[in-house]
Amino acid sequence: MMKMMVVLVLSCVLCVSADILHEELTISGCSDSDGEEMSALDGEELWYGDFINKKAVEPQPSFMDHITYPGAYEKAEADIQVCKQNLKTVRKAMKDFPVEQDPPSSPMIYSRDNVELGQNNILICHVTGFYPAPVKFYWTKNNKNVTEGTSVNVPYPNKDGTYNQFSRLEFVPQLGDIYSCSVGHQTLDQPLTRIWDVEKTQPSVGPAVFCGVGLTVGLLGVAAGTFFLIKGNECS
Repeated sequence: MMKMMVVLVLSCVLCVSADILHEELTISGCSDSDGEEMSALDGEELWYGDFINKKAVEPQPSFMDHITYPGAYEKAEADIQVCKQNLKTVRKAMKDFPVEQDPPSSPMIYSRDNVELGQNNILICHVTGFYPAPVKFYWTKNNKNVTEGTSVNVPYPNKDGTYNQFSRLEFVPQLGDIYSCSVGHQTLDQPLTRIWDVEKTQPSVGPAVFCGVGLTVGLLGVAAGTFFLIKGNECS
């Protein structure tokens, strides 16, 4: 667990008038024994440093043009070493300092796609509101621990200074299967657990999210077209 983390947040916002078009976020942070380096655009992770497997990971959505970052991991390694040295200096100067702690919310589980029996899918477990990062995820299927097919993203900051984090589990839904996701954190006496039952699943939230994004983009296109039409009439 991270007992103390020094975090550097760089946010680059591209604007037209007062309307924000895109927001880029870069984080470099460390504790005595751990570190985090990541970059995101509009809330989507573009890449992060995997310091266990010593490589840069680029978990970008399949619908976007993939962006690569040559040399990103080597830079991340160097940044973490600088961060750890700065952490030692700050702790010595301040004679150490207490860390505020916030427990995570109860886990939320949902499927990436609408559930069809026998079809490959992904379960997503999401928690938010915790500090410090990270949390630990534990999956079970029919009361048996599951590790194969699981993955965890790096903690992502909320605007209030807390974090949110996801874990994914690849699975093939079969009628009657019961899954659970448990989340551990240093503020908890015992993990928080949420159950997900194949027999009682609801449609995925994914299609609704993408439809909402598509509608927003469409409305922005209409607004832009109206703007240029008015400007054209003013010039003529």
